[in-house]
Amino acid sequence: MAKVKTVYICQSCGGSSAKWQGQCPSCQEWNTLEEGLPESTANSRFQGLAQSLPRQKLSAIAAEDLPRFSTGVEEFDRVLGGGLVPGGVVLLGGDPGIGKSTLLLQALAEMSAAGMNVLYSSGEESAAQIALRAKRIALDAPQLEVLAEIQLEKLISIMDTVKPQVLVVDSIQTLYSEVLSSAPGSVAQVRECAAQLTRAAKSSGICVLMVGHVTKDGHLAGPRVLEHIVDTVLYFEGDTHSSFRLVRSIKNRFGAVNELGVFAMTEKGLRGVTNPSAIFLSQHEQMVPGACVLVTQEGSRPLLVEIQALVDTAHVPNPRRLAVGLEQARLAMLLAVLHRHAGIACFDQDVFLNAVGGVKISEPAADLAVLLAIQSSIRNRALPKELIVFGEVGLAGEIRPCPRGQERLKEAAKLGFTVAIIPKANMPKTKIPGLKIIPVERIDQAIAAAAELS
Repeated sequence: MAKVKTVYICQSCGGSSAKWQGQCPSCQEWNTLEEGLPESTANSRFQGLAQSLPRQKLSAIAAEDLPRFSTGVEEFDRVLGGGLVPGGVVLLGGDPGIGKSTLLLQALAEMSAAGMNVLYSSGEESAAQIALRAKRIALDAPQLEVLAEIQLEKLISIMDTVKPQVLVVDSIQTLYSEVLSSAPGSVAQVRECAAQLTRAAKSSGICVLMVGHVTKDGHLAGPRVLEHIVDTVLYFEGDTHSSFRLVRSIKNRFGAVNELGVFAMTEKGLRGVTNPSAIFLSQHEQMVPGACVLVTQEGSRPLLVEIQALVDTAHVPNPRRLAVGLEQARLAMLLAVLHRHAGIACFDQDVFLNAVGGVKISEPAADLAVLLAIQSSIRNRALPKELIVFGEVGLAGEIRPCPRGQERLKEAAKLGFTVAIIPKANMPKTKIPGLKIIPVERIDQAIAAAAELS
């Protein structure tokens, strides 16, 4: 009997090697090669594709705005850019148990109640388990159709027969195609199943929402091409021990990226939070030293987040620098700027930084709030409770402007804040009622202004 030939396939990029190596020769990742069977080189699975269209001039193509339809979940619509688009493919990733299946089941229930033809296909749960979860969160969806299927060809055949407007595939890692010999969840299977579902969605106008597993690093499992194939990539964020969940848009061909949806996990499932700023602000009767309120921008939504800093004498030769929810490398840079341009040294101090509520802030507009919180902790004097701050700090000690400054200030004024320390270039042309604005150009000016207020 002839020996079955095997190859080693990279679980990161999908590249193959004739023998095992510690490093993938294609993507240079370490310890990602796993033994598997070589895939068939037959091109029969591509014969069903439509013939390519003749060349056309861009000016001759009619560009029409695709009509969107609501999912029935307002925060989910916000992250999607206003709703689902016919023929669009959405990939939703997140940690196990964070609420991906629950959110999609709720959205399908709302759409089916509105008279839409929807289908929920699960490869991880039986139909009875899905019904039990729907009962547990008190979903009333008598028209919602459920399917337990993991074979790609059968699922596409059902799509052609039923023609649902929205299809949920939970999850893409459980599907397998008969034309491939590898196991479900392998790089080849995930790539092939996602590509075939995307082709079916584009040709039929069915909106497909796929659930994707994530690795221990928090990235979507499978090849990176999975994120390039789909139109929208959403990530669930948040601690499973907390009741709040964040859905962030990483890629969106039909809307703005970095949009943020805020949900609260309740006994009745996920519920949208109408005032998310209340989550990210600590409930102090009086402000405490080391706390400063930042107005950050997540997509089109301004959010108020409390930045907390704790500066304490170091008892080890190497002082610790720890940032939760903010970039740790940027913290080291800001401490150097604080020393050089404001004369405040922290070389013998431990510095701990935290963004309240579990939110992750990546924009540089948080720089000024971080430095004022550190200064407040060093002086052990609290900043005013009605003060808000935003601004980027440069290496030369200058305070740089931030985008959408007017929207940030209006949101702060609406929530009752009365004083703002902002970059001079963000000074609004028209006065905002009830808000006193202190423009600054240098970091030492900002610290002096904060010291006068405290």
